[in-house]
Amino acid sequence: MKYIGTPHYEHGTQERLGVLVVNLGTPTAPETRAVRRYLSQFLSDPRIIELPRWLWNILLHGVILRIRPSRSAKAYREVWSEESGSPLLSISKAQAAALKTELARRFGDHVTVALGMRYGEPSIDSAISELAAQHVRRLIVLPMYPQYSGTTTASVFDAVTDRMQRTRWIPELRFINQFCDHQNFVKALADSVRESWQENGRGDLLVTSYHGIPKRYLTSGDPYHCLCHKTSRLLAEELGIGPDEIRVVFQSRVGREEWLRPYCDETMKTLPAEGIKSIDVLCPAFSADCLETIEEISGENREYFEENGGERFQYIPCLNDRPDHITFLGDLIERHAQGWPEADMARDMAKTEAELQASADRAEALKSRIPANA
Repeated sequence: MKYIGTPHYEHGTQERLGVLVVNLGTPTAPETRAVRRYLSQFLSDPRIIELPRWLWNILLHGVILRIRPSRSAKAYREVWSEESGSPLLSISKAQAAALKTELARRFGDHVTVALGMRYGEPSIDSAISELAAQHVRRLIVLPMYPQYSGTTTASVFDAVTDRMQRTRWIPELRFINQFCDHQNFVKALADSVRESWQENGRGDLLVTSYHGIPKRYLTSGDPYHCLCHKTSRLLAEELGIGPDEIRVVFQSRVGREEWLRPYCDETMKTLPAEGIKSIDVLCPAFSADCLETIEEISGENREYFEENGGERFQYIPCLNDRPDHITFLGDLIERHAQGWPEADMARDMAKTEAELQASADRAEALKSRIPANA
């Protein structure tokens, strides 16, 4: 095996803390060929489809990749922007840039951030190479999935460790598994709901829609289902609403096997018959708006609800690059950096800022005691 080295390293070079921000990924263009490449990589991941490889390869290359890419390309065209392209990629870039600014405030120039996508570009490999070129010797991996699942977070771990197996000088490595139950994450979700209620009014029900996974993954030990329900329970507590005012559903199922229930599309079709004709919909499993939130939830499932008698459907955007979301992510990184030199620097910087502010406050207080005619 040929190992990836650090040819430009010099002894005495300032080492840095790196943060690798990872999300799912996106095609390079809303075109059939680009979508086929993306889906081929995505659906070839054994973490996504737990079937015997020989059987799945026949289905994938013989059926799915012949039919699905053109359909998916049409959906991507509905959310694609001429200026910024894929919403997931443009928002992820904005998140990474904002987080870099937030961490520079805490750590100075001893930290850097790179964005990698699990599938597509920019790849995790290229992001790690970018960080290595900036002399990163301590690395925190931040998958942007609030709730752990083998299909998402563990898949990122696979990709990172695969790269590390081919790396000559491996950095110290820390991996964030989940953050759905952190107080400030829940508070940011709740604040986004409160702001929507204040601006758009409040519906009869808050629907929290999570990306689904096959039910057999749950019965095999994947904790995702429980973490989704935990997120909604904590959100309801933060909002001060009862269990009858919030509902958990699961979206995006494919194939014929049973997935996590209740299904989002079926729920949207039956809610009006229950007398619930005004709803607010939030997607707490997504850190950034993407095809699944914009086209599937705010588009397709809105239509199901309205076609069956629903009168008001208010989609609440993901946290994206909201300041409270970025501040929370900064807190998360700082917590996971404890024991490393950069965390000590952050404490020193915070202490210095606090001392300077205290000095300024004392000076202001002293000034207020001086008579105006003195």
